[in-house]
Amino acid sequence: MKLVADLLATLGLGFFFGLAFEEFHRNDTRTRPGGVRTFPLLALCGALLFWLVPGNPLPFCVGLLVLGAWLALFYAARLRGEGDNGIVVLVCNLLAYLLGAVVMAGPRWVAVGGTVGAVLLLTGRDWLHALARRVGLDEIVTAGKFLILTGLVMPLLPDTPVTRLTGLTPHQVWLAVLAICTVSYASYLLQRYVAPKGTGVWVALLGGLYSSTATTIVLARRLGGAGSDRRQTQAGIVLATAIMYLRLTVIVGVFDWPLALRLAPLAIGLAACGGLVAAILYRRGAQDPAAAQAAPRGPSNPLELTTALVFAALFVVISVATGWARARFGVAGLYALAAVVGVSDIDPFVLGLAQGGAPGTPVAAAVLAILIAASSNNVLKAAYTLGFAGRRHGALPAALLVLLGAAGIGAAVMLGG
Repeated sequence: MKLVADLLATLGLGFFFGLAFEEFHRNDTRTRPGGVRTFPLLALCGALLFWLVPGNPLPFCVGLLVLGAWLALFYAARLRGEGDNGIVVLVCNLLAYLLGAVVMAGPRWVAVGGTVGAVLLLTGRDWLHALARRVGLDEIVTAGKFLILTGLVMPLLPDTPVTRLTGLTPHQVWLAVLAICTVSYASYLLQRYVAPKGTGVWVALLGGLYSSTATTIVLARRLGGAGSDRRQTQAGIVLATAIMYLRLTVIVGVFDWPLALRLAPLAIGLAACGGLVAAILYRRGAQDPAAAQAAPRGPSNPLELTTALVFAALFVVISVATGWARARFGVAGLYALAAVVGVSDIDPFVLGLAQGGAPGTPVAAAVLAILIAASSNNVLKAAYTLGFAGRRHGALPAALLVLLGAAGIGAAVMLGG
């Protein structure tokens, strides 16, 4: 019964692949090997030759060599006659032949996934070529850096502590770096390639995922300049901070689910309050088409290796400081440290708490420390807003940021009793 099921699956996948192949080449009058009959037959031949002598791949390999020789002759004739140097048709025929062996030898999902992937790549030619023309060399380098961070560095790091100063392992430190880099990189790609150009709300929404502090500075500079939608830019400053609370909750949830569950109601409430205020400011603002074209500069590359190393160093230093403050001064020392780190980058502090950087800290105290750090960061962003936008246009969003921070501390204190 298994052989029958495998042969039926082989024919079905080969037929699906051939159908997509013929549909893709429907408007091409040139002859080519492959199609809705050829691909199922090739897949069936591959399956039978693979099954013919169990444990001996020789018949299957001979069949592959025969097919490859015939395709090579076809390709040589095509080059002489039409000068066509594309090899997609040849590769599709080879994949159809290999499909039968994959069905016979491996899990069914491998064959299904391979077939679907091949069909998507075949039929997505126009979209993929357009993407290749749109994506520059710098983006390819950026994607390479992301692969280095995830696939090369991560497996090489030990998962045991290397110093008595902290219980964190190099693997945990780099995992925290990857968590921040992944969220920032996703926001960076969305803001650069998906978000409409010149829309301040998109800048704020995605910038809050990328870096609410950097987004505040960008929007505050725009607010202080000429030709900007004042109310809408002010709304963007508040919205970026509202999104920050959701971002912190997601990042904490990756490492400490109970802490994230305790933080989530407060963070979602603060994000909702900030979003409501931003919506009111946005509705009060008058749309100026000319000002909307003055889009702020897009985000910078979040995957610079130097930036990742600096973040890793900050994460270790702040984690050590967090553990020391907790052990030396108790919860009060943790709160004081949270207020101090809020004037810089709060991500290392928050991730340190989520990964157990302050052993013995109650969950409620950790939630309050995170909100204190976020509120301190709000004060810093309020100062940036006043500094770059001026008192006339920056006073309102700055005051709203401070009030949002105060609301966060007040809610956490009441929750913790």
